[in-house]
Amino acid sequence: LIDTKGAWSFRILVIGKTGVGKSSLINQAFGVEEALTSHDRPGDANINTEFISEQNDRFALHDSKGFEPGEEDNVKIVQDFIQHRRFEPALKDQLHAVWLCFEIPRAGGRLLETGTETFLTLKRDGKLGNIPVVVVLTKYDMLLDRVERTLDNSSLKRLREDALKKLVKKKADAELKDICIRPLQKFAGRHIPHAAISTKGRHKETLAPLIQMTENLVRQHFAPEASVMTSIAQRVDPRLKINASIEVGKRRYWKVLVSSAAFKNCVVQDCLNVLHTDIVAVWNFHDPHCHLHSKEFRTLIVNMVDKLDDEPANPAQTIAIGLPIVGTIAGIMSALAGPAAPIVVPIAASVVLALWVRDVHVVLRRFMCYLIDLTLVLQTLYLVSESHELSRRAIKLAVASYLASPMSGEVHTKIQEYDRGLTFLEHADRNTLDKIIELMQFYSIGAERISELQAQIPAVGLFLDEPWEVKKL
Repeated sequence: LIDTKGAWSFRILVIGKTGVGKSSLINQAFGVEEALTSHDRPGDANINTEFISEQNDRFALHDSKGFEPGEEDNVKIVQDFIQHRRFEPALKDQLHAVWLCFEIPRAGGRLLETGTETFLTLKRDGKLGNIPVVVVLTKYDMLLDRVERTLDNSSLKRLREDALKKLVKKKADAELKDICIRPLQKFAGRHIPHAAISTKGRHKETLAPLIQMTENLVRQHFAPEASVMTSIAQRVDPRLKINASIEVGKRRYWKVLVSSAAFKNCVVQDCLNVLHTDIVAVWNFHDPHCHLHSKEFRTLIVNMVDKLDDEPANPAQTIAIGLPIVGTIAGIMSALAGPAAPIVVPIAASVVLALWVRDVHVVLRRFMCYLIDLTLVLQTLYLVSESHELSRRAIKLAVASYLASPMSGEVHTKIQEYDRGLTFLEHADRNTLDKIIELMQFYSIGAERISELQAQIPAVGLFLDEPWEVKKL
């Protein structure tokens, strides 16, 4: 079974010189603040030291200072470490990926030192085993800036902003191929995985291809548990979180839950607890106070399912994924009396679970709704939280925004339409699983849009906390 309880983590080795941008990369990719700060001084990195952050304990980090001139012995240290981890009997103790980091040099600058060339040759020749090695070319934003400065003024004035960005990127990628990719391929082979990234501002979306590439390589070379843990550990791509939720659910319990037999010997509340705990674990928020596991949050989701199931949206309505949520968040915040005004959500103790069990047909439909509503609320929370410590205010904003958005009503309408088209016995069919997966993936927001959407969200005072219930005066 895939572990969602924190028994093991995605294990990664990051190799690179001091100053190449390893700390910023790890901080952004895994949503932490203090990665590698103890290793910032030359000589401090110890490859055998395991770094696990209190802000995200689902990844284990090993750091190597790279292959600098005069330190070619470090190649042997890294090779021995990789070989040792290859033969660990437990998957959790094995090394799942290596990021080999270089700062993109200026034209004419040298990318690879002798030690790096040796390491890449070892990988090409199969002497490092099947461990995925991804070359990470850092500070891509600086290359873009350099290329833009070389353009003549007439080009700058003549082109619109989007056309200018495309032109700059095209020229930058051509230069990247000359100064980075070709030298890499000489030693590592034509198909060496690589990604050019920046952790600065609007360029953060460049992290998504790196994360997706890493997850894909881990999936190819390890048991499914490792790729799921990669998706859980990363805090860049919400779509990978949704895919991991699907993978966990399919392997653990969904097939049972969509058959009516599941409820003969199973309490509805117990089934919901299993669903809820595993989905929340996959999203891996920084939630030290366990707000997402609280009785109040669980009650919010149950009440939401009941409310939306009774008030379907207009089935003819169509929406653009992502934008309604952002617009709804902005509307909720502008409607408040002030930035510190409390957010009101339907938190009253629920009695609807007792009504669910009277009709197995209703229970099955509402379990589908619970799965999808909870997942999309957490996706909304991902938009507003930006890897910060969760507050009840942030959670309530996500719930209120999803509840008020066109997306939530449309989800329930589609589930009801699907439900009406099935006979009772067909509920146990594979088609129900497929429908859950289809809806989750349809409403998922890709990493390439996250920065754009987050830029449109107004200040919402999420560092302030507030009670779950707002007492009326």
